[in-house]
Amino acid sequence: MTAPIIILGAHGGIGEALARRLADQGHDLFLTARDEASIAELGEELGAKTASLDVMDPDAIAEVVGGADEGDGIAGLVYCVGSIVLKSLKSASADDFVDTFRLNTLGAALAVKAAQKGLEKAGGSVVLFSTVAVGQGFGNHSVISAAKGGVEGLTRALAAELAPGIRVNAIAPSITDTGIAKKLLSSESMARGLGDMHPVGRYGKPEDVAAMAATLLGADAGWITGQVIGVDGGRGALRTRNQ
Repeated sequence: MTAPIIILGAHGGIGEALARRLADQGHDLFLTARDEASIAELGEELGAKTASLDVMDPDAIAEVVGGADEGDGIAGLVYCVGSIVLKSLKSASADDFVDTFRLNTLGAALAVKAAQKGLEKAGGSVVLFSTVAVGQGFGNHSVISAAKGGVEGLTRALAAELAPGIRVNAIAPSITDTGIAKKLLSSESMARGLGDMHPVGRYGKPEDVAAMAATLLGADAGWITGQVIGVDGGRGALRTRNQ
């Protein structure tokens, strides 16, 4: 057993795409998700260790993530847990803001805290997730943008605090074909319209984002830390005639 890469939120979407990519590359993996049966099935398929984990439970994060180090440290930590909460400020409740922050931002912070000793031991890398909406300012995004803006601040603060032994970066995707985006892509016309908002002419696939996450975990990214990298089909930086 060598130092594992931990992926929280590994069942479905970007987390599963990343797990499959890393498994193909020969990495030892420790995968978590809320649903015990689903993550166990994926772990059996990929030859990975697994655990069920509700990231809204701080004690569970400490126990599961901290327990993933069996002596060789932790080679990487990827917090793929997230949500898309689209509400006007008028309709958003205090609980919407608090729960979204706990899921997206606090959970990430506590996961890194639980893994810190193991990451230091193995010289590991952390990958967190923001959204293109933080930098662009979209209507009805105040809840999720506030939480993901916190992730971007967390990324930079931890990159400074944990250097030089641990690298910390974040990825800011645009709309990607995952379970949490299902409603947004539920009709052909809506999916086409969202795709056309991107200069490359389509919305994202989990594999697009997983490829960047795998790169940030590896030695080729050894001089990259404290960055928020857009994997967004150009939407964060470019404007086309369709926008």
